[in-house]
Amino acid sequence: MNSLPLKLAMSMVGASLSYSTPAAAQVAPTTEKAASVKITQGPEIERADPYLTIVRWTTNNPGGSPEHYGVVHYGTNPKDLSQTAKSPIRLNPSHPDTVFRVRIQGLQPGTTYYYKVDSMEASGKGDGVTSEVKTFKTK
Repeated sequence: MNSLPLKLAMSMVGASLSYSTPAAAQVAPTTEKAASVKITQGPEIERADPYLTIVRWTTNNPGGSPEHYGVVHYGTNPKDLSQTAKSPIRLNPSHPDTVFRVRIQGLQPGTTYYYKVDSMEASGKGDGVTSEVKTFKTK
């Protein structure tokens, strides 16, 4: 019996098992914080269903840590926006703008909600921008 094919096969299996960790372990560096963060578009309702709404808005790139959150504060009373929904986003330092999209789930059908938006770094440090209070109604 010729052991050469078996040795060749074993060396190929061994080679395929000894690979290096992919670039996923790399983390984007913190970038310089913007002097002032402004909402340049929105906030607006992208989708409003009976139990789910998606709010979207755009800011200039806030900079700072690459991991950020878009945050929506909402409720059925404009003076009590104590409910919160947030979605993570990874900033692209080479883009001048950042688009935030936040899903609000568990809503009541046919209900008017009030909301305002802001954004923050993963550490919880706010970007210093908050929208005016706006409204939407679920279907």
